Amino acid sequence: MKTVAAHAGVSLGTVSNVLNRPDLVSAATRDRVLAAIAELGFVRNESARQLRSGRSRTVAYVVLDAGNPFFTDVARGVEGVAEAANLAVYLCHTGEDIRREDFYLDMLEQQRVEGVLITPTDTANSHIEELRRRGTPVVVVDRNPGPGVCSVSVDNIHGGELAVSHLLEAGHRRIAFLGGPMTLGQVADRLAGARRAAERAPDAEILVLETGTLNVAEGLRAGERLAGLPAARRPTAAFCANDLLALGLLQQMVRLGLRVPDDLAIVGYDDIEFAEAAAVPLTSVRQPRHLLGRTAAELLLTESRGGPGHQHRQVVFEPELIVRASTRLRPG
Repeated sequence: MKTVAAHAGVSLGTVSNVLNRPDLVSAATRDRVLAAIAELGFVRNESARQLRSGRSRTVAYVVLDAGNPFFTDVARGVEGVAEAANLAVYLCHTGEDIRREDFYLDMLEQQRVEGVLITPTDTANSHIEELRRRGTPVVVVDRNPGPGVCSVSVDNIHGGELAVSHLLEAGHRRIAFLGGPMTLGQVADRLAGARRAAERAPDAEILVLETGTLNVAEGLRAGERLAGLPAARRPTAAFCANDLLALGLLQQMVRLGLRVPDDLAIVGYDDIEFAEAAAVPLTSVRQPRHLLGRTAAELLLTESRGGPGHQHRQVVFEPELIVRASTRLRPG
């Protein structure tokens, strides 16, 4: 920085302002310093800056499954806010493994990230509270653990209710629910909503097929289990806890020569881009993925930079049912 200052004919403080607070420097001086930086090939030592400030120019988003487009869509919302604040985003994949989650939380604290966004395996994980207690802001994404922490989520009980109400209105009474593990709050809430809707139809039955996780492979396996049931007991519709399960189930129905929605109507959850592009466009409960990410990142920066008077907020969005060809009215 001293070399840049000498080359540009300005003070060291001016170079620091150009790098950290450019609005304090006139445009002409800023251009002269930036030209010197470019000519000399200067690259700021971020590690040294981090030692002085105690924080890095990074935030992290810890997700259950980086292969799920839902989380990458949320991450894009996070990235937009972070980029505007001159921050980089780490994306960490836990694979629904609490040990990996704890490992990442420890590493991110050591890296002095400005804050952590997390979709936790378990909202009761004590590592999250310890991280917050030691001064790292945390915002919980896609869960609502209560008033003690900032969070953004969607009303998953209402989402499950929307899905099964739609299937009931279409004439279905034997409905399968695919999702798991049930220890995931989102899955449990979506099932609770499904059951709430079914209670309004005395002859409705919810058959729960718990899956090991929420991916296409589990949807394929669940499809085999459904197809193997006797025709008299086989559900005529399925509500899947996410779109990846639903797409796997849809693929298996096609493989087995069963028709969607004639033999099995299917509703997914999330409304990822692949839902509309499926061979049979998928009815799905839409979550505002980018908005979730943007709102979570805004809450995190507000907490990080807001001082001791910060008030935690729990933002809950409403889901929306998007009806496509994988469901339709049944005759009679």
